[in-house]
Amino acid sequence: MQDKAEERYLSDYRIDKYERPSVAVDIAAFSISYDEAENYKCDSRQRLSLLLIKRGEHPFKDMWALPGGFLKKGETLEACALREIQAECGITPRALMPVGMFSRPDRDPRGWIISNAFVSVIGGERASAVSGDDASDARWFDFAYRKEGDMLYLDMIGGDIVIHSVLRQKTVRLGMAEYEIVDSDGLSFDHACIIAATLDRLRGVADNFDILFDFLPELFTISDLQRVYEAILNTALAPPNFRRKVLPYIEETNEQATGAGHRPAMLYRKKQTELT
Repeated sequence: MQDKAEERYLSDYRIDKYERPSVAVDIAAFSISYDEAENYKCDSRQRLSLLLIKRGEHPFKDMWALPGGFLKKGETLEACALREIQAECGITPRALMPVGMFSRPDRDPRGWIISNAFVSVIGGERASAVSGDDASDARWFDFAYRKEGDMLYLDMIGGDIVIHSVLRQKTVRLGMAEYEIVDSDGLSFDHACIIAATLDRLRGVADNFDILFDFLPELFTISDLQRVYEAILNTALAPPNFRRKVLPYIEETNEQATGAGHRPAMLYRKKQTELT
């Protein structure tokens, strides 16, 4: 309950005396794409895909960017992120996870605009992207990366569009790496830095396995789960080692995966834990 002094203070307070930035959100939405093996004895290969839009307006018109937009009055950041990805791509994510804030004063040529970045996972069968709002196109890009020392190389391929970005890691503060863009031909604003930070966030939480399940349908094989883990961490693991690592987080079902030429594999689901 406010006292009289606080009421007088607030009635006299003028927030318009202070210069304020515009606030925006950007969403890095990942999914898993599949390369079906020609030989039925081999597993299909999975890799990360990243959702990008083609900007229909200036600045950076006709260049590619992460879905996003400006916060409306009375709106939360999470609600803004959901609204923007739905409007620009026709996709509704299952969940959003904060990545961080990007506030360099020169990050946007329109003025002082702070972006709040989120990562999202589009699980199960990858949803089709449909452009809308101020996006002239929206599509999934096959996504690959590699690290060499303090350099990070990002490769994004969407049909006939190829985007290569090169970044240098500058510092690590409070567990979050800061990057500077060396080259980012075809990608708008500082979105290469946001993608790099998002990738670090995904890699950082992959070992608790919760986010891995969001990439998969309710029932899955251990091989399915391992391929998602390997796609995120860009590494290969021996199946027995991964099995031991993941068994505490999953439970068997009475169902098996079926497919022509394949030996049936046990289907699992995420283990349900009770809240205490």
